[in-house]
Amino acid sequence: MQGDDVKKPNEVSRRDFLKISGVSAAVPLIGTKIVQAAGAPVKVYGPGKTPIALTINGNKHSLQLEPRVTLLDAMRDQLAITGAKRVCDRAECGACTVLLDGKTVYACSMLAIEAQGKAITTVESVAQNDRLHPIQQAFVDNDGSQCGFCTPGFVVATKALLDKHPNPTSDQIRHGLSGNLCRCGTYHGIRQAIAQVAQKGA
Repeated sequence: MQGDDVKKPNEVSRRDFLKISGVSAAVPLIGTKIVQAAGAPVKVYGPGKTPIALTINGNKHSLQLEPRVTLLDAMRDQLAITGAKRVCDRAECGACTVLLDGKTVYACSMLAIEAQGKAITTVESVAQNDRLHPIQQAFVDNDGSQCGFCTPGFVVATKALLDKHPNPTSDQIRHGLSGNLCRCGTYHGIRQAIAQVAQKGA
């Protein structure tokens, strides 16, 4: 044998790898399979679609998704839940911020399959009975948004901040919103909005 056909015992040559890859591409795996990792059985999902269950704003959704689909793509493309925005798509701007069991996460950088079994809260559920939440109203009152793309993420992050610190200090505000960026530079209005809500005790 020559070149890439030479292999040691228990190794896969490049030619064998290409054969295996070709079969895998022609017949995508569906659901899960079990492999051994460090002597323990581990479920491997995909690469084909697999059942995924998400609980978003109190509603349960059953989907068939490839494991590589992000939570943001699942919400926007499959469920038409479009409050979380795709802006940087690399976990830097915070426009896609949602709450996962009460904690802020970037939906663009979390796989939908990882969010199973968690309570996902988006900006759509912040308003109640068609009335703006005090946080949303404060953003309006204090000109806390301009283009609006970052606003849903800021509203969700602000809710998480005020749920944890009803009367936040400047440092707590800076830390709580440090993962959200506003390209229009409306930070003063956002800080004023937070102060307005904290003062009212909402």
